Amino acid sequence: MIDKDHTQKLLSTFSEKFDKNLVELIPSARNTSKHLHKAMSYVIEVGGKRLRPIFLTEISKLFGVKSENALRAAASVEFIHCYSLVHDDLPAMDNDDLRRGNPTCHKMYDEATAVLVGDAFQTLAFQILADKKTHNDPKKRIMLINELAKSSGCQGMVGGQMLDLEAEKKKLNLKQIYNLQRLKTGELFRFSCVSPCILAGKKQEMRIFEEFSSNLGLAFQIKDDLLDVEGDEKEIGKKTQKDSSLGKQTLISLLGKKNAKQKSKELIEKSLKILKKFGKKADNLIDLTEFIISRSK
Repeated sequence: MIDKDHTQKLLSTFSEKFDKNLVELIPSARNTSKHLHKAMSYVIEVGGKRLRPIFLTEISKLFGVKSENALRAAASVEFIHCYSLVHDDLPAMDNDDLRRGNPTCHKMYDEATAVLVGDAFQTLAFQILADKKTHNDPKKRIMLINELAKSSGCQGMVGGQMLDLEAEKKKLNLKQIYNLQRLKTGELFRFSCVSPCILAGKKQEMRIFEEFSSNLGLAFQIKDDLLDVEGDEKEIGKKTQKDSSLGKQTLISLLGKKNAKQKSKELIEKSLKILKKFGKKADNLIDLTEFIISRSK
């Protein structure tokens, strides 16, 4: 049984330190736009769950990856995630005014700034991975860059977002929805779970953690869809009932809430089974994995 207080403390402690690290990685405004630097910092300081980075760093601990290497890889995937959120909030996409209870980037600044903030985060992610501070071995850095490019581009998150836009007022079957969610949400979780294997030179473990991330990502998305249907808008910090208002089919609309909750539970149980072979070292990961479907925002 998950200890929610312990998990919340784990997440908040990690996020507080990690957010400072993210802001420090944003290039100085001395030789560029102070306005852009301020807007990028704002997006980070608004905060977030930082689930992808904490899974990456906790899996890295299983394999003895140096903390600096893990944190830089974690920053790269979170910058990609931040870029996607800034762009998703734009009027041309989801048209959201609030993110975590705060004005979205384009509302705080303007649409052009938001587009450039997203662009800057995306390129910064790859700049971080390319730096030898991430790992001394250039082959491992290239592998990380390649995996993040696949996970975030047309074969991953961006491709999933396009399928999501096309899904408005369109009927999808279960297989199509699984594929959409695998790309849109699951691929960045995949990078978070396999990059520690790359950093540690544990290629044989990549398949196991790809399976782990596949279960994790889909369970996360089911919970997100459930929160959109039955969550508290004030607690979540953004609009709810968005999918139904756009006529989008989700795993909730196809399976029903009861079956969707059961499906997410089964997925998490599969993920937990993978972690058990690592013993006590995986205790934090086990709590975080259970948190995926017990969270309220």
